[in-house]
Amino acid sequence: MAFALQTRVALRAVTRQALARQAPRTIFSSVLVNRHSFYSTEAAPTPGESKTVSPKISNIVNEISGLTLLETADLVKLLKERLNIQDIAAPVVQVAAAAAPGAAAAEEEKAPEKTMFNVKLDKFDAASKAKIIREIKGIIPGCNLVEAKKFVESAPKVIKENVPKEEAEALKKTLEALGATIVME
Repeated sequence: MAFALQTRVALRAVTRQALARQAPRTIFSSVLVNRHSFYSTEAAPTPGESKTVSPKISNIVNEISGLTLLETADLVKLLKERLNIQDIAAPVVQVAAAAAPGAAAAEEEKAPEKTMFNVKLDKFDAASKAKIIREIKGIIPGCNLVEAKKFVESAPKVIKENVPKEEAEALKKTLEALGATIVME
């Protein structure tokens, strides 16, 4: 979907630059026409409805709509070269990623390290249930012993959400020392 959007943007840029080279004065007249049509009381054309278009343009549209994504990318690249259009920053990155799937995979492997975690009580040792309940009571603010007991007995359950890595590791170490199995998600 992003590739199709980028292709449309590139084709629009190609069209704009081609029009600017052919007749720079017509750009201003088209702006005036667009402003006039904006304030016009006539009904806007429906998407399925089209004005009479030159057969040459119609044939080009039919040819382009039959292209695959890779062929469309080649078309955009060729048009940019032939019409001497400079690349736009955002589409260049996407085109490069689409053209080189190996490079995209390498970028995914270098994804930034996760810094926020959810600490989840997965299961616990029945012999150390009382110790874990007391610790959970101290971890969860405003929790009494009855609530802490219900919380522990309803495992697996998330203890804390969006916790920094250091705090999550400290919680995990403390609860695992008491006999609980903790998962950091």
